[in-house]
Amino acid sequence: MRSTAGSTAPTGTATRPDPSDRVRRFSTAERMVHRATGYLMLVCLVSAACLYLGPLAQLVGRRHPMVTVHEWSGISLPLPFLLGLLSADFRADLHRLNRFAVYDRRWLRAVRRRRTSPEARPAGKFNAGQKLYAGWIAGAVLVMMFTGLLMWFMGLLPFISRTSAIFVHDLLAWTITFVVLGHMREAFEDPEARLGMRTGYVSRSWAQRYHSRWLREERDGSATEGADEV
Repeated sequence: MRSTAGSTAPTGTATRPDPSDRVRRFSTAERMVHRATGYLMLVCLVSAACLYLGPLAQLVGRRHPMVTVHEWSGISLPLPFLLGLLSADFRADLHRLNRFAVYDRRWLRAVRRRRTSPEARPAGKFNAGQKLYAGWIAGAVLVMMFTGLLMWFMGLLPFISRTSAIFVHDLLAWTITFVVLGHMREAFEDPEARLGMRTGYVSRSWAQRYHSRWLREERDGSATEGADEV
């Protein structure tokens, strides 16, 4: 199915913007961090499913190798982030993600009121939902690593039972699964955002529509996102 008569691009896909109308959104280092983290998270979740769900466990068999894959993919999750700290672009975006502006509160109010127009949801380089997701997933990964280590090394903290660690680990694993699926759904619904993560560039019109505050920041040469709204 084509989007319009004579078009060569399937409906729902983003074409690469014209070079004269492209805005650099992510550096190579940032895209590599995102990609490596995504792959590790996928391996971790799939291996967990093979250990937790009976039909998958029977299908895969050989439990010990799957446990090893799960353990090491989980313990490796922070590595892309730590390597990304060597990149100035990555550190700058962490600064953006860690700051909430007045217009981010407007974005959240618009979500609660189910207002979907871009004008009702102002955003900098990252909208409020992306900031909340980044903070939540970072904290969740740390808790998963902590409880996983308690399960791996049972005598690490004797005053915390292995049963408690398993309960928290399993409950949070299910929560992460649903949150990551929601993140992937949002990505699939926005082909231009995927293009930005794949190539590093997005069209200026898309950026103006959904991240106008970021374009203003880029134009003004400001390094700080999060100043109070005028």
